[in-house]
Parts: sequence; structure tokens; C-alpha cells
Amino acid sequence: MFENYPRPIIFAHRGAALHAPENTMEAFNLAIQQGADGVELDAKLSADGEVVVIHDSTVDRTTNGHGRVSALKLTDLRALDAGSFFSEKFRGAQIPTLNEVFEVIGKQAFINVELKNYTTPYDQLVEKVCALALKHNLQKKILFSSFFGFNLNRAAHLLPEAPRGLLALKGWKGMWARSFGFMFGEYQALHPCITDVNAPQVARVHKLKRRVHVWTVNSEQDLLRLKNWGVDGVITDDPITAVRVMGRGK
Repeated sequence: MFENYPRPIIFAHRGAALHAPENTMEAFNLAIQQGADGVELDAKLSADGEVVVIHDSTVDRTTNGHGRVSALKLTDLRALDAGSFFSEKFRGAQIPTLNEVFEVIGKQAFINVELKNYTTPYDQLVEKVCALALKHNLQKKILFSSFFGFNLNRAAHLLPEAPRGLLALKGWKGMWARSFGFMFGEYQALHPCITDVNAPQVARVHKLKRRVHVWTVNSEQDLLRLKNWGVDGVITDDPITAVRVMGRGK
């Protein structure tokens, strides 16, 4: 699993989000071309129960449409332009389904799936994502992450082979997750924000025989600092810089 990848593993945040529209196939494919070891993406359900890949609870920021993702059917979501908000070069890019991402990217790279049903916590997202992972035989090539511990516990029950990372909110809101919540939870990795990481924390997590994957790391200075501290993964908008700073390429 993780041992098959370099350390720190480089996850492209929502794909190569600095260079292409986030959470699109264009961004994911570009991230692989730029040398990322894996991609990080956001999964949620459409109104008709399809798993789609988009960050926000609404489509307003990243498409030419309006409304909540959970209120729109897949056909409506797929009809939206998810690329021109970033650049005219990407006009016509679509909101992908997780099935589509698994089919294409799962053959090439590790995938960090954030279970992002924060506004619809009692839906069937976890069950459907696990079913898709099994369909594509990716249970050893994916990592589940979430700010909701019960999402990760449900995933552990349904797909115990897949590792899980607990996301921690920034600042004081994430203190519990970074300490007691993580220490006593059955998680393989802690996912703290770059603003909340220090060397003693990394050492403490390593003493627990667990991993540290840090988000969102874009500056060369931060990348070098985390490399020196021995973090296990970085989640970055800029795979090109991360690959260079970590001293490797594809």
C-alpha cells in the first residue's frame, strides 16, 4: 500500500488545482503528468444518489450553474460548465463522477477520497463510495479522509483494507481531532492543516506508528520544512513544485 510509494507521498489537491479547474478530469490527468503520486478529491451525492466529485455544497463557485449539489440530478450537474471559472481554455470541463475518476485515475495513481457529506451526514455516501472502490478493485489504492469520524468508522466496517485519515480543522477547532480524537481513534493517518503542524506533533504521531499527511502545502519553504520533519505526505495544489522540492520525478 503506502510502502509502494515514495515518502512523502505527493497528493495533488483536487487535482493540479493551481494549473487546472479543481476536481475535474483535466486537473486529475494533469496532476499525474506533473508527477504527483496521487490525487485528493471531494465526493458527495447528487439528488439521484450518484457519487460526484466537487468540493462545495453548491455549484455556484466552480460552475456556470446555481444550487445545492444534493438538489441537482446527475444529468443537470453534468450539463454544467466546470472549467471556464478557471480559464477559457477549460470551457466545457464537466463535474466528474467518482466512477469515472476511479476508472481512469485509479489505474495510474493513489486516490485520497474525502467523504464530504458534511451537509447531508445521514445519506448513503460512504456505502456508495465503498461499493465503487470494490467494483474497481481499488481498496488498496485509496485512502478515505473526513472531518467526520463516523464516516471513517463506517468505511472501516465496509472496507477494512482501505486506510483512513482523520482530517483536523484549522486552529482551536481542530485541537480535539489532532490530539485525543486521533490518538484513540482507529485511523492510519492524521491530516492537519499546514498552519497547525510542528516537529513534535509529527514525532508524536510517528510514535503511534501512524502517518501525517499535511494540507494544503504550496510554498517551497513549507515543503522543505515538512520534508525535514519527516512527514509522510503532502497535499498540494502545485505538484510541479512539490516534485522538484522533494527531489524526484516520474
